[in-house]
Amino acid sequence: MRYDLVIFDNDGVLVDSEPISNRLLADYLTELGHPTTYEESIRDFMGSAMHRVHELVEERTGQALPVDFDDTFHRRVFEAFRRELVAVDGVVEVLKRLVADGVPYCVASSGSHERIRVGHRTTGLDAYFPAGVVFSAEDVGRGKPAPDLFLHAAERMGVPPARCVVVEDSPLGVRAAVAAGMDVHGFTAMMPPERLPGANGYFAHMDELPGTLGM
Repeated sequence: MRYDLVIFDNDGVLVDSEPISNRLLADYLTELGHPTTYEESIRDFMGSAMHRVHELVEERTGQALPVDFDDTFHRRVFEAFRRELVAVDGVVEVLKRLVADGVPYCVASSGSHERIRVGHRTTGLDAYFPAGVVFSAEDVGRGKPAPDLFLHAAERMGVPPARCVVVEDSPLGVRAAVAAGMDVHGFTAMMPPERLPGANGYFAHMDELPGTLGM
């Protein structure tokens, strides 16, 4: 099937940010008295919007995170991004292939617009993602696993959900794509296929993606 729109998740799919951000998130939560390992951060928060971090911590401990939690965390993350962040290996070649084949694409991320911009500018992916094809959970209010973000992206791009395919690497993202009525292919660089139930296909390296999408 040739899709009319490819919707990319950002963190872990376009930019190799998940190891950085989950390391810092685990460290910061532990610093605040909520002991969290890197593995637990990946399990509980990978692919989610910041409101989920607040909700889970308060649900588990009865304590709210500080009001400046998001600002402090993002400052630490952006500083680390500027030092360490790289594009996911092979993703530039995939984007070039989509451009050459005339296949529309966009990004729909649980991260803020600022987080997306910092990551793309640092890695050079901003050349492939002008503002008109960048969508954030900030745009809809509810992040993944709600389908709102993917449906918003499809509507703005003028493509019916059934003609879209999502490229995701998190369980929450796969659930959101399925709920949106879209096909979804799971990138298994950090998550094994069994952690991404419901995907239509799986791939471990970006050079496999064009074939996975039937290109």
